[in-house]
Amino acid sequence: MVTVMTLSFRQPLPLLDNDVLRTFVAIAESGSFSTAADLVFRTPSAVSMQIKKLEEQLNTALFLRDARSVRLTAGGETLLPYARRMLALSNEAVSRFRMPDMQGVVRLGAPDDIGERFMPNILRRFAEVFPSIMVDLTVDTSGALRRRLQEQRLDLTLVNCSPGVTALDGEVVMKEQLVWAGAKCGTAHLREPLPVSIWEDGCCWRADALTRLDKEKRAYRIAYLSAHTMAQRAAVIADLAVAPLPRSYLTDDMTALGSRQGLPELGAFEVRLLRSETKSEPVEAVADSIRFAFSEMSALAAA
Repeated sequence: MVTVMTLSFRQPLPLLDNDVLRTFVAIAESGSFSTAADLVFRTPSAVSMQIKKLEEQLNTALFLRDARSVRLTAGGETLLPYARRMLALSNEAVSRFRMPDMQGVVRLGAPDDIGERFMPNILRRFAEVFPSIMVDLTVDTSGALRRRLQEQRLDLTLVNCSPGVTALDGEVVMKEQLVWAGAKCGTAHLREPLPVSIWEDGCCWRADALTRLDKEKRAYRIAYLSAHTMAQRAAVIADLAVAPLPRSYLTDDMTALGSRQGLPELGAFEVRLLRSETKSEPVEAVADSIRFAFSEMSALAAA
């Protein structure tokens, strides 16, 4: 026993490679080797080799794989928090030398749907590159966010708006199609008057949907009123109502409805990035990260 222990102490433990850990985390978060390969700019075969090397170093399997999914093993679940901490510490150390002045707080606003769908991933990736910049996120309606910006309570905000609104400054970072969302195999769209789930005046999705219903003289009633797209989605899935939502927001238990189901076709809407008069490197860094994230999403949608 003494001999074995002596030999163990003489052999240092292997050092984990941050590039390999980054790949491991990307697979764990995306649930796919091929998606992770795109995220870390490697080929799928290179990603597989990295994970094989990591599993050999740790002497344990990290993923359970089948034809449809990739899941963490118990060993993978143990490694994941360590990997995230090690990558965060590495990013923080590099940032202190390469971007010593890039620190501070940026006040960012986002509408509910963007706050739920996009911001967690955008902010996570931003924190990896700029760990010394704190982003305080406010989620509210687009109208309330514009008022906060005018009152200098926000540095940047994303808002939803109708296309080509000249009274609104800012830059368009994404344009997306609205559709009528209904429950899969649901019947809400067949009811008279049509039950609709929307939010109050000021919402561009509401304005587009009700204007087109009025134009076609389709009788409707506001069956579900909520500022939160998660609640609207719940109403749709329960087949209580239909709702105007971005096409990308539809899940497997929802379906897009249109003229074939007797509903008017809806238009598109824009996501714009608005800025206050505050100018600083941290604010510019957040704005650039938002532009990059939405351009990346637009490219993937077009592919």
